[in-house]
Amino acid sequence: MNFDIPFIPERTSPPRESGLTMMMDKGLSLKEAEHFCESSADFTDLVKFGFGTALITKNLHEKIRIYREAGLEPYFGGTLFEMFAVRNQLDDYMRFTDEYNIDTVEVSDGSMKIEPEDKLEMIRKFAARKKVLSEVGTKIKGVHLANEEWVRHMKTELAAGAWKVIAEARESGTIGIYDADGSANRSLIDDIMKEVSVNDVIWEAPLKAQQVMFIQLVGANVNLGNIAPNEVVAMEALRCGMRGDTFFDYLPDEYQDRRQ
Repeated sequence: MNFDIPFIPERTSPPRESGLTMMMDKGLSLKEAEHFCESSADFTDLVKFGFGTALITKNLHEKIRIYREAGLEPYFGGTLFEMFAVRNQLDDYMRFTDEYNIDTVEVSDGSMKIEPEDKLEMIRKFAARKKVLSEVGTKIKGVHLANEEWVRHMKTELAAGAWKVIAEARESGTIGIYDADGSANRSLIDDIMKEVSVNDVIWEAPLKAQQVMFIQLVGANVNLGNIAPNEVVAMEALRCGMRGDTFFDYLPDEYQDRRQ
């Protein structure tokens, strides 16, 4: 804070267990990564190398070093995990993450079918050595999971050793916990929140309206992911009531009559 102004919600401090922000890196250059860390590292916890981009990112060692020195935790996206899994090369995937000193891995089945018990066994195997993010939900339009299946998968994957579960939405925010127009599937979200601690879920929320909804539903310290690099500071302002969408959310009752 550059000035002490009252009625700003208290944010958790890193290393955080709640209030996490996961930025999605879809191909930043080294200079762009440095500039991102200069402006936004204080508001970021995790950096995901989106999709399978870790295989083609130039100067990958150097880029990971930049993020780590800024106090961020880089990891490879779930699609890359599935690229190895579908080829029966999970041991190679482990070696790849070790080669780049990646301590957090994402286990997902959004693009390919993995039997639930097999996925749980993969989570157990990786959790023995690394921090596991387990993604629930499909990336394929038309493939539907019932609400109770979402809840069951999240609970069993956390029990198997996942640190957090990620609620799938893709980078477009039009699938999984959202409808095709980007609006929230509130029935699904409400059912998840009844059964799973919000601190254990990272909600993918690439669109501003989605971020606003979760901040107003859970509070400033909700875990949010798939945030574009140039939106991290703006989203932190949303968390703290510094934008019109959340302007009155933390003000006392005596200020509420000043709404337009």
